[in-house]
Amino acid sequence: MLNIIRSSDAVAVDKLLHKRLGTLADAEKVVRPILDDIRRHGDRALLRYAKEFDHLDLRKSGFTVTPEEIRSACCEVSKDFMAAVRVAAANIRKAARRQLPHPWTCQTQAGVKVGQIVRPLERVVCYVPGGRFALPSTVLMSVIPAQEAGVREVLVTSPRPAPAVLAAAHLVGVKTIFRLGGAQAVAAFAYGTESVPRVDKIVGPGNRYVAAAKKLVAGECGIDFIAGPSELVLVAARGDAELIASDLVAQAEHDPDAVAIFITSSLKLALEVQGAARGIVTRLALPLAEQSLSAQGGIIVTRNLAEAAELVNRIAPEHLTLADGANDLLGDVQSAGSIFLGAYSPVAAGDYASGTNHILPTSGAARLRAGLSAADFVKTISVQQLSRPGLAGLAKAIVALANTEGLKAHAYSVEARFRPAGEGKPRKR
Repeated sequence: MLNIIRSSDAVAVDKLLHKRLGTLADAEKVVRPILDDIRRHGDRALLRYAKEFDHLDLRKSGFTVTPEEIRSACCEVSKDFMAAVRVAAANIRKAARRQLPHPWTCQTQAGVKVGQIVRPLERVVCYVPGGRFALPSTVLMSVIPAQEAGVREVLVTSPRPAPAVLAAAHLVGVKTIFRLGGAQAVAAFAYGTESVPRVDKIVGPGNRYVAAAKKLVAGECGIDFIAGPSELVLVAARGDAELIASDLVAQAEHDPDAVAIFITSSLKLALEVQGAARGIVTRLALPLAEQSLSAQGGIIVTRNLAEAAELVNRIAPEHLTLADGANDLLGDVQSAGSIFLGAYSPVAAGDYASGTNHILPTSGAARLRAGLSAADFVKTISVQQLSRPGLAGLAKAIVALANTEGLKAHAYSVEARFRPAGEGKPRKR
């Protein structure tokens, strides 16, 4: 568990880093027929897949959760849970408000004014997995940014929503919760069926079949990103081995394919963390975490922390912790989904309540984009207004560029605005 390798062993390092780069190819082959079937046959196909994969008879239960079920769920959860949801929701909402792009205008030259306006999407669905763990936190992380963006209709879907999921959704004001999961849910919301509305965007984590389905519908329906197994890279030069190990084990308990990598310049600390992780897994009886750490985890001992920064940028991890002695590396980090600084910033804080979003890019996608934010739920639309003198000042450049591209009508559309009255119009006979 958590094998230690030297950064100088390039083959071993490559092997560890490539373990996380799984493929969706096999999952795509499975889900493609499902998507096509639901596109063609709507509810009829959706009912069949819900029964086959989720063991749900939607003819009896209905596609959506009833108000009575939601009220019952709110009675089942504890007051402490509801208080925790309120704290987390307030912090997530504060952060989401700061993420929104703003409208602006500027004058690029005399008589030429350009800018942007911001408009929310009309309808989105937030996917909440219904697997081995109930995830009310995912409700908060996906719904609240959409609400802060001004989305008119925010839906939630989960195949078997736990009481905690229903209660969290109710607390943040979700009106409609669907009992749909898997690739079939993605297809239903992407294309629309008789009972399921088509949405502008599908967001939220899911298994590889959900990820594959999102990838395949992305040309017709917006998605956040294609997310794989959860990842953590933790860098430290010194510190409490128990605390470091606790973060690695916490990441590993997500999923058998979760990735937890510790990078350090201290062999002594590497050995201590290795032992501490083994002890935590044994004490808390976490066979799933043990499986994940053995298969996907590892410790890389580097020559120095500068080398650690190079590895971080190569990995572009979903979560990055810069713990004791590594804070100074922040300026060298180019790609990470979410960064946690210092010994008292565990990833669990971002997972639940600090305010940042836990729906993040994985498998190196942090090189391309950040995690889910309120900005994902709006469109920025460019606007321009030119006066006659303003267009006159640009006419020469526009006409030259249009003619160079062979687009004569583009050039004429500018020239025509400055022709003498009557010139270029057909004469009356």
